[in-house]
Amino acid sequence: MVMETATGLVDGGAMRERIWRVALMTGCALAMMHFAVPQARAEGPAGLKQIAGLAKPAEASMTAGAAETLQGAVEISDPEHPMQIVVSLREQNLKVYRGLELVTSTPVSSGKTGHSTPTGVFSILEKRRKHFSNLYDNAPMPYMQRLTWSGIALHEGKLPGYPASHGCVRMPMRFAQDLFTMTRHGMHVVITDGESLPAAITHSALPQPYQPGTAVASLDESILPEGQGLRGSIMTDSGTGSIVTGSIEPQTPAQGAAAADFGTPLRMIILPRPSGREIHDLQAMLNRLGFEAGPVDGVMGRKTREAIRLFQQGYELPVTGNYSLSLLKRVYREAGEDLPLNAELRIRAKFKDIYQAGVTLKDPKAPIGTVIFTALGFKPGDSETGWMAVVAEEAEGMTPARILDRVDMPAKVRKEVGAMLTPGSSLIVTDRSFLRNTGLGTDFVVTTAK
Repeated sequence: MVMETATGLVDGGAMRERIWRVALMTGCALAMMHFAVPQARAEGPAGLKQIAGLAKPAEASMTAGAAETLQGAVEISDPEHPMQIVVSLREQNLKVYRGLELVTSTPVSSGKTGHSTPTGVFSILEKRRKHFSNLYDNAPMPYMQRLTWSGIALHEGKLPGYPASHGCVRMPMRFAQDLFTMTRHGMHVVITDGESLPAAITHSALPQPYQPGTAVASLDESILPEGQGLRGSIMTDSGTGSIVTGSIEPQTPAQGAAAADFGTPLRMIILPRPSGREIHDLQAMLNRLGFEAGPVDGVMGRKTREAIRLFQQGYELPVTGNYSLSLLKRVYREAGEDLPLNAELRIRAKFKDIYQAGVTLKDPKAPIGTVIFTALGFKPGDSETGWMAVVAEEAEGMTPARILDRVDMPAKVRKEVGAMLTPGSSLIVTDRSFLRNTGLGTDFVVTTAK
């Protein structure tokens, strides 16, 4: 039989012989690949194992269409360690870590001039496979992972090779799809100007798992200043500052804040107390002592000045009606209270406030920057865990260890936090405010843009 092809006439027998020859060569090639690849493994960044020939995630220069998630990378790294995303605006890349191990990376496109992507520490608040912008002409945002309720998100989009978005972080289609399946609500995303890598850290200021055998405190609601939560108080789900009274053991599930599921990471933040709180504190203490300083609003009004005069008269002090640090110390002493510490620790779980306590920062006026410390994996009953640090904003002369050198956490607070500690819990230490983007349905969001 003779067949007609695009190049001419070919005898049927010759054609069959050629087909068998091609099939045999293909089978041999596949067999060689099968036996060669498993033996050609190499160590990638941070010990991540890779198939030889694949670009290392930290070094890959991929186009939008070529970005690939490393198959099996999640299984290679320790599944007990928390995952974290780090985005570099300068390098225009996104890296995914499990613990200290790099899992995968991709080029991205961040916000263009006039619509810059905010830097700082964020969490994934919402995930939608199909989403459309309500700010920019209903633009599609496939595989959207929201970072703020003001419109910043990770999502699939075009990558022209430079910052081109309206503030979001665009990713290649395949990568956006894969990342969507890897993440969960509450997972941290750190966005920095430069390059920041997670590093292991050991420090006495970092909480460790604690298993108390007896009650650690007795909280008496009657000693609370008006409108304030007790330092070291357990807060209710309402997050209003009201507390659980009586003897507490933070690890007991029946007791509110400490009932955090072992699989639910805590979100903690330490920052200096806001300036101007002294008048607020003075009013609260004077009211407790019966001097009727008026509303606890931090304003030196007529009632507050009159209360100061009455206190000064009653305790045979010079009558001025003015605030001073020595006056504040005396008022606290007469109330049987310690002067408030100069920094505060706040804790959230499942996007709700559950705990707050006073801590001390050495040199509170000195720059801190912003660093997020994350507890690695541990099991119930363990007495210690490892931690890692990622610098979100570097202050001159400050390293993660030097920042922790400045933190002094009271022993009672340390035990209560240790009793609540869960794998993947994080601690942000910063001199930035978290109020702008932190609210209902968020973790502590700290933006670091100048």
